[in-house]
Amino acid sequence: MNTNKKMAAYVLTGHGNMDKLVWHDDWPRPQIGAGEVLIKVHACGLNNTDVNTRSGWYSKAVTEATTGDAYGVVHEEDPTWGGGAIHFPRIQGADVVGTVEAVGAGVDADLIGKRVMADAWLRNWDDPTDYENTGYFGSECDGGFAEYTKVDHRNVLPVNSSLTDAELATFSCSYTTAENMLNRTQVKAGDRVLITGASGGVGSALIQLANRRGAITIAMASVDKHEDVAKLNPSHLLPRSPDHLANALAQTTGENTVDVVTDIVGGPAFPDLIDVMSRGGRYACSGAIAGPIVELDLRTLYLRDLRFHGCTVTTTNVFRDLVGYIERGEIRPVLAETFPLRQLHAAQQAFIDKKHIGNIVVTVGDTR
Repeated sequence: MNTNKKMAAYVLTGHGNMDKLVWHDDWPRPQIGAGEVLIKVHACGLNNTDVNTRSGWYSKAVTEATTGDAYGVVHEEDPTWGGGAIHFPRIQGADVVGTVEAVGAGVDADLIGKRVMADAWLRNWDDPTDYENTGYFGSECDGGFAEYTKVDHRNVLPVNSSLTDAELATFSCSYTTAENMLNRTQVKAGDRVLITGASGGVGSALIQLANRRGAITIAMASVDKHEDVAKLNPSHLLPRSPDHLANALAQTTGENTVDVVTDIVGGPAFPDLIDVMSRGGRYACSGAIAGPIVELDLRTLYLRDLRFHGCTVTTTNVFRDLVGYIERGEIRPVLAETFPLRQLHAAQQAFIDKKHIGNIVVTVGDTR
């Protein structure tokens, strides 16, 4: 392959504000090695990981809510999701949908020309259960905010669907995160599942995926978003921050407790979430956009036999299961808005402003 080929890309040059995302139209096109595939990117979804990595929010020096702004004090050794330093420059973007254009040695050539989705988890493929040696697409390696990207062939699956590229790009990160939370908490039919941040990408995924299991879904979202969130068919809707959560649950659902809390918000509301968990209840966390430092009464934890689950790295079946759900039409995309890649700054600002329902996606070149 011609090593002089160039491409357009948005490149993260360091931790900070939006100006750290720099546009290039002459960035080197990735060169694939054995076991890798070259993908011509059609669309790539936006996620909290993009914002949090850019701003350095993952650093334990930061105790504030996610805002998208740079933080004055960041420990350079721990500003990424995995607790380690990131190497710049870096092309972000995990939710890649595109066409395989070339394959490296040892990869089935039948993949060439196939439309694929990418699983964002980079694994030790000699031991895929090795959680200590994982990475994230667009964090520990270059991702999809570019015309081309590359990844291990075991991270992609062809998808047979009439959905557009942009619609498919809403799924990978949000829905695998949500499915992982439901798997960890063993959600089953009849469970009462409280979902925070229900209007966002993970929250809207949780509603659909928990409904798929036959759970009773209780979605928390800003009242001005209730009309749109209701289209996802949650069993019940609550305000984002009711004055008294237990009373609001009782008035809306007839029960003042829940079996499972799936939380991506954290912050000041955390004690109220824990207080409405039934004995033996399960709590899953995959984010803390309202703040990472919370108050916990340990007596509630142990006297009620509660089970807490931190949910980040997924098991290898989750992405394959997700593609199956898509192909069978069991879940649907919630595409809020699309932006051309050149407008990534505007796309990320819209994501940060959180006036949308579902997912925001950037499109690259020709799309279906």
